[in-house]
Order: sequence, then C-alpha cells, then structure tokens
Amino acid sequence: MFNANFEFFKGMIKGKKVAVLGLGISNVPAIEFLSGLGAVVCGCDRRTEDKFDSKIFNEIKEHCNALYLGDDYLEHLDEFEIILKSPGIKVSSPQIQKAIKNGKVVTSEMEIFMSLCPCKIIGVTGSDGKTTTTTLIYEMLKKEGYRTHVGGNIGSPLLASLDDIYEGDMVVLELSSFQLQTLRISPSVSVITNITPNHLDYHKDMEEYTKAKTNIYKYHDENCRLVLNADNDVTCHLQESYKYTVDMFSRKKETDGAYLKNGIIHYHGKPILDTLRIKIKGLHNVENYMAAICATYPFVSEETIDYVARHFSGVEHRMEFVRKLDGVSFYNDSIGSSPTRTIAGIDAQPPGRIVLIAGGYDKNLSYDELAKKILKRVSAVVLVGATAKKIEAAINKYSTRDKTVPIVMAEDMEHAARLGFSLAKGMLDDNHEVSVILSPACASFDMYKNFEERGNHFKSIVNSL
Repeated sequence: MFNANFEFFKGMIKGKKVAVLGLGISNVPAIEFLSGLGAVVCGCDRRTEDKFDSKIFNEIKEHCNALYLGDDYLEHLDEFEIILKSPGIKVSSPQIQKAIKNGKVVTSEMEIFMSLCPCKIIGVTGSDGKTTTTTLIYEMLKKEGYRTHVGGNIGSPLLASLDDIYEGDMVVLELSSFQLQTLRISPSVSVITNITPNHLDYHKDMEEYTKAKTNIYKYHDENCRLVLNADNDVTCHLQESYKYTVDMFSRKKETDGAYLKNGIIHYHGKPILDTLRIKIKGLHNVENYMAAICATYPFVSEETIDYVARHFSGVEHRMEFVRKLDGVSFYNDSIGSSPTRTIAGIDAQPPGRIVLIAGGYDKNLSYDELAKKILKRVSAVVLVGATAKKIEAAINKYSTRDKTVPIVMAEDMEHAARLGFSLAKGMLDDNHEVSVILSPACASFDMYKNFEERGNHFKSIVNSL
C-alpha cells in the first residue's frame, strides 16, 4: 500500500548527512535503515571501539560513512544536517543545544517512525505498569484480529519495518520519559498509567520528568483520546487542562471511564470484566487492565478482553515465577526498577514470608516508602549493588524495637540469591509459604546492561541451585 509520507521521506533523506548519537543495539536497525535510503550516516558514541561487541561494531561500521568515538563524540555536530539522538543522551547537553541554535534538525528514531507510520498508534507511558499495559493492549488487539506491531521501549525497533506496516494495522508503543522529552508528535490514543518519582538521575527535577511524560499528548487534536489514572496524585489533575476526549480509570471511585465496583471492572457504567478472571495477580494489575480496556474498548470485544484475562500469564521479569526448590518459591521481578514498582510487587504477593533481594544503580530516588512497606510485609532483606547502603539506611530510619527486619549484604547476584535461599529455608514451617523475590527498586546499570540481563542472570543462578 502506498505511503505518501514515507515516499516523501525517502526523497528528502537521500544524500543528507545524518549523525546517529548513541550506538546501542536498538540504533543499529536505524543506521541500516537510513543508510539503505541513501543517507550519509556517521555514528557517534562515547565508547571506544574496544568497548563494543565486535559483531555489532562490524555491523555499525558497514553502514556508517564515518565514526566519532570517545569522550569528544559530540564535538562534530556542526558537520551534519540531521542529528538522530538516542533517548539516553540529554538534549540539554551544550553541544546539542548549540546544534539546535544553529538550525540543525535534532530528532529520534521514535519521532521519525511515528511521523511516517500509516496506521493508528496507541502510546503508553507511566512510572509503573507501562510494560504490562502495553503488552495487554497488544494481546487484546492481536486476539481481536488486528495485524498488530509492538515497539518503543519493548519489542523490536519498528523504523526498519515501515514497508511492512499498513493503514489498517495497529501499532502499540511503550514510551519512556527519555523518548518523550523531545517528541513533537503524539499517538492518537495516549495512556499514562501513573506518574511517581523516577529517573531523577537523568531529569533535573520532578517537574521536568512530569513534563516529559505529558508530552505524550501535547500534540493531540479533536480526533485523539487520552487515558489517565484517576487515583494518582499527578495524573488525576491532567484532565483539567485537556481539551479533547479523556477516559479516567480508578479502582477507588466511579469515573467516566473504567472503574472497579464489587470486584467487576466497568467501562462507561457497563460491567466488562470480573477481576477473578484475571490470571496475573495484584491490584496494580487490575489497574493495568483498566488502562488497557480504556485504550482498546472501541476496537475489541468483551469476549476478547475476557480471553486475554484468562490466558495472559504476565511479562517476563515482572513477578515471573522461576521455580520452587525445597519448599521455597523464587520470583524474578527485575523490571521492578523503582521503589513504587517493588512496593506493588510486594503487595501482590499472597500472605506468607518474603525474602526480598533489592539494590542496584542509584536514580536519586527516596526509599522511605519502600522501607515502610518492607517493615510491614518482608521477613528478611538481601541488599546488593550501589544503593545497598542507601536502602539499609532507609529501613533503619523507620525500624523500632518492635518492628525490625534482618538485613544482609551481598557481594554480587549469585551471592544474593544463595543468601536469600538460605534465609528462606530457615523460615520454612507447615503454616507459611516462603518466597525469595528479586525486585531491586533500582536500575541495573551498576552491574548489568539492562533489567533483562539482570533478570536472566538471576534465573540462571536460581535454576542452578
């Protein structure tokens, strides 16, 4: 099917000098795509050649006209007409600000894709729950019979697949604050699951972080729709300044969108789904279903929603059951990279004894609320990584003579898993289930490339015990 925007882009990009900033795995398809359209591509990355996987580096080199590597990788932007920035590189950097001032086009793989995509896009962001909500939307649309593509923060980079996306398809995107911050286009349906403090190592403050999140609907028109969490302190007020159609979802009160009443999810007053049908547990997942229903109900049937609820067993690395060994159950919640995610995971566990493994890269977040939850629900804590002492201090801050929890420090993930197993075995009796949960409440970058690598390492250790 003819895509006029894409055909125009092909003609425009040919011969243009394009700098791709950040040469991670997700940008390799973008480099190949642009090079294939005749752009003169240069790759720029802070890392030197010896820091790359050799296979990936050879792929990059094959499609790049030149490479700028090392600490001065941003010092050559005046040579290019278009700058494609990876989400993790701050737009506030002096070199990028200078390029913008000098009239350079600064864009991203996601912005190019969205501007050229011929079909309806549903975008999902939020501090918690966006991966599960995005996946639920994808599963519902796919079950209904739509030819559906998923991308953004999950799935495969979609830019290189544009030739295979048609007008009647559906695209579902998980969008991070990094991706949204410089976006100048919005999905036609935008979902914000919630906004709580996160990524304050990257954003200068909570105001900047919130502004980035709300960019998901900044470019809406009367044909667009916004889905918001009525129970979240930040998102509940966003509808006040929004001009177009908005659906609110809530598990605490009746709304014009989706709400929970007597264990049943209603949408616009109509009962849609009995929460007992939902296979994945926890009230946070009820919220994820309400958000997904608001986003998809015009396109999918109640039968489809019910089918997905009964069959969808969750996202990998989100409270993923690993194995049961000697009476101890192990769960991988590596995607739990903020305190609020870890709190939701703890709350989703049935009554029993919990050994929590937490800690990792510091995103400049407070662990006070997590500490309070640990003292209420957790039986022992194993801490590892850069934030171990910070989380320990928060727990000790709220501990009392009558309310305390054992804390042990681990050297690495293998040590943490074995310590957790040992602690859990010491708690076994006939009356209590005992679980060891990896839910770090932190990013992974102090020890791993991403949360997937961290979760896979944990699973391999547990399966070798």
